[in-house]
Amino acid sequence: MTIYEKLSKIQAELKAPKNQYNSYGGFNYRSCEDILQAVKQICQKYYTVLLLSDDLNHIGDRYYVKARAELIDLESGGSIATYAYAREELEKKGMDGSQITGASSSYARKYALNGLFCIDDVKDSDFTNQGEKPKDEPPKRKQWPDSVVEGQPKQCPLICIDCGAEVSEKVRSFSMSKWGKCYCMDCQKKYAGR
Repeated sequence: MTIYEKLSKIQAELKAPKNQYNSYGGFNYRSCEDILQAVKQICQKYYTVLLLSDDLNHIGDRYYVKARAELIDLESGGSIATYAYAREELEKKGMDGSQITGASSSYARKYALNGLFCIDDVKDSDFTNQGEKPKDEPPKRKQWPDSVVEGQPKQCPLICIDCGAEVSEKVRSFSMSKWGKCYCMDCQKKYAGR
């Protein structure tokens, strides 16, 4: 069996559910560790080993962690590698420099593994986190309240107009002053470049 045949079998057998929960964003996700835990026994079954490594690259005025995920066939010595980058934040509340680099490394490694094992974070079977919904059914959003302050225009509620996520008063105020609409932090990042 070639390294490509082994990789194909590993990709078909690998199940890495989204067992982590982001309470700030309100979504489930999988971490690098979740993928590694799921793939180790399958690699052993097909006499392969997975190696992860990082390089730090300085591009412009920012540092990027370049992660490499390499699958090596222990029988033939053949290998396949994928790469992914993650930019280090200049600073992150509550983290020192080494923790920022570590978080960037985990993020880059996760996406290198996603590439190697064909894990799609958007369209995989656990994307909805509550089971598949019919394709023609639109996602359910939280309803906007109909209240109007007397003599003033309707206030933007604490709900993102784009995705329906709850937002804090501070996030709403910033979003309203910048765009005139209420967006959560993730949607603000999406529209910041426009």
